[in-house]
Amino acid sequence: MKPILPALFALLLFASCTSTKQMALAPDENFQKNDYAKDTPIVQSLFSDKASTISEENIQKILDGTYQMPQQLRVALVKVDGNSEGRYFWNDESYLKTQQSYIDLFTSTLLQSSRIKKVTLIPDLLVAKQLTYTHLREAAVRMQADVVVLFSVTSDIYTKYKTFAKDDIKAFATTQLVILDVRTGLVPFSAISTKDVLSQKKKEETDFYEARSRIKSEAVLLTITDIGVQVSAFLKQ
Repeated sequence: MKPILPALFALLLFASCTSTKQMALAPDENFQKNDYAKDTPIVQSLFSDKASTISEENIQKILDGTYQMPQQLRVALVKVDGNSEGRYFWNDESYLKTQQSYIDLFTSTLLQSSRIKKVTLIPDLLVAKQLTYTHLREAAVRMQADVVVLFSVTSDIYTKYKTFAKDDIKAFATTQLVILDVRTGLVPFSAISTKDVLSQKKKEETDFYEARSRIKSEAVLLTITDIGVQVSAFLKQ
């Protein structure tokens, strides 16, 4: 019986070494597979997107092609409602004047560039309720615009109440801007700016609501000015 034990032990040791060798080879095989995957070029989409409005062929042309905006630009300006408050204050004089001040600042800022010939606001009558890039391009074509400049403004305000001093009012605003080329449908430029303003009610202001509106407007105007600087730098390239 004793000679059987050494033989059995040797057999188990051989089986263990064989298993170890096989496991050691597995990483090498995986490495070869992964290394092969890295060397395989991907030249088209590997995802099936039935909702895509751009063909695979055109995607390749767009990504591999070159783009250059016209030197002289006619701009169609569109304001997209960022806040939902517009539906509640559409007939409020103060609100409408504030919204017009944003459009005026954007218009004057864009016209500072020597490349921009004119800036025209696209009327709401020409823009569909369900805003799409296709509708925007068609409206811009009717106005003979080279590019569409879309911008949206979102803002909010906070009040920190004090017992023995004036309440602090803090407003923040975020403005987003996109330039859409009418001829190609490409977006050569986009920008986002967020600013905040901390202030208090002034003596000449009749009520707290007036102060809040002023401070919120100041924050928005800061973001528009900031984006205007970015757009001017882009047009100089």
